[in-house]
Parts: sequence; structure tokens; C-alpha cells
Amino acid sequence: MLARSAFQPRKRERTKQPDPKRCPPYLKWLRRLPCFLSHHDRPHQCEGIVQACHFDPWGDKGMGTKASDMAAMPMCGAGHIEQTDILGWPEFQRKYEFDGRDVVTAYWTEFLKTREGRLWQQKVANDG
Repeated sequence: MLARSAFQPRKRERTKQPDPKRCPPYLKWLRRLPCFLSHHDRPHQCEGIVQACHFDPWGDKGMGTKASDMAAMPMCGAGHIEQTDILGWPEFQRKYEFDGRDVVTAYWTEFLKTREGRLWQQKVANDG
């Protein structure tokens, strides 16, 4: 017949904790904004859709992982490719004369003032 274990309650699966480095509402909000480079002093021809371009200003990324969503800025496809595949962050910042830390901090601060940002903060506070 059936083994005794067939009648024992199953152990509940652990629920995965949310990743503190992820904020999908922020990335969605960024994608609705114009490309950062289109509002910067240096000339840039925007091409493609706006993406959330991740920056690692605080070195919390780790190998094989993405930087925190909180350190992202809106960038068109052409700018994103130039940054990731051609120049890399240090040279990209020199070319366009900006400090990525200041830029991502400004965008994150503005997001927290929005309805989406306030809802996200409440959710994080309730989950914690």
C-alpha cells in the first residue's frame, strides 16, 4: 500500500525574500522619461527607445550581478550602447562631462516624490 510518509504533512516551502536592490516601479517610471543625454549640455543624437541604464556608483554590484535599480538613469538605446559596448562608464562620463553618482541620485530622489515612489516606500516598509 502507501508508505507512511504519504500521510505526513508537507513542509511549507520558504517564500523568497524580495531583492532589496530591485525596484520595478522605478525602472518603469524611468522608461517614461526623456533620455538623460538629451537634456545634458553635450551634443547627443538620441536613437531608439528609452531604457533604464544601470550605473554602479557605490560598488555594491558584485561579480555577475546587476547594479541596484536605484542607481539607474533613463537613456536612449544609442546612448546605452555607447556606454556599455563602446566606452564604459569612466570614459562615457568624461565624454559627456557628468558625474553618474549625482545623476542617479537626482533621478532616485525625484522618483521618491512621485505617487509610485511613495507606494513603493510603503510596500518596502510593510515587507521589512
